[in-house]
Amino acid sequence: MGGWAIAVHGGAGVDPNLPLDRQEQAKQLLTRCLNLGISALRSDLPAIDVVELVVRELETDPFFNSGRGSALNENGRVEMEASIMDGPKRRCGAVSGLSTVKNPISLARLVMDKSPHSYLAFSGAESFARQQGVELVDNDYFITEENVGMLKLAKEANTILFDYRIPLGMESCAAGVESPLQMNGLPISIYAPETVGCVVVDNQGRCAAATSTGGLMNKMTGRIGDSPLIGAGTYACDLCGVSCTGEGEAIIRGTLAREVAAVMEYKGLGLQDAVDFVIRNRLDDGKAGLIAVSNKGEVACGFNCCGMFRGSATEDGFMEVEIWNQ
Repeated sequence: MGGWAIAVHGGAGVDPNLPLDRQEQAKQLLTRCLNLGISALRSDLPAIDVVELVVRELETDPFFNSGRGSALNENGRVEMEASIMDGPKRRCGAVSGLSTVKNPISLARLVMDKSPHSYLAFSGAESFARQQGVELVDNDYFITEENVGMLKLAKEANTILFDYRIPLGMESCAAGVESPLQMNGLPISIYAPETVGCVVVDNQGRCAAATSTGGLMNKMTGRIGDSPLIGAGTYACDLCGVSCTGEGEAIIRGTLAREVAAVMEYKGLGLQDAVDFVIRNRLDDGKAGLIAVSNKGEVACGFNCCGMFRGSATEDGFMEVEIWNQ
């Protein structure tokens, strides 16, 4: 075993004009979450507990698009989703369509631990949350004034707005005038989603992954993205743990998270080579990124857009928090 390792992300597709103060805010939040995970790993918490702990912290802070601060759907409401996976036996739990659960990732964990199922959604998931006694809040708790303004802009432009913080019309890394990004053949104006995720390998070589999101600004009611889909946005097995972020429909088509594990298993690639292969060959025209750890204590990331909010650390003292390409 190579010791523990941890990585966190706050979304891929960062606008190059993001103000420096917002960049610093993002780095401070990622650093805080990394330190939270490092402390837990040093206390010998298993990987599955650490990914839940870190993603809960990300859901509680409104900076990224998960939990409080989630993007709003076309009706101005929050519909959140999350998934978690424990590598050793590939146990998993996922939820979608949540509107009152304060920490979706913890409900996903309860689906894994306390139900006979792997995935619950909408009214069924909310009912299960009440049965389990998890903390519930009004939908207004998740809604920020900033997101209300971004939804208004998205509706005026009749488009899906990926990044709730970037005004329409601002130049973006994936939204050029000559070649606008498309989702399932339909043009969208800005690409910068901000799903959150965490992957961990503990000092026993156990891998785990967790992902949480509010989805797309002005999304259709009932839309489900990649984040709660095991094998697409989240995957963990005895080899690795993976959490993805980006254009959900492309990640779903490419079963991106599972592909990392598959090429490690079937092609014999190392972790970073597997991540690079998948980003290069499995996204077609989609834009996305991912973070990953291996059971050897390695950590890796990859993305094919301007940047990805990310941080990572390993037991040997390595630690970094980055946004842009290096």
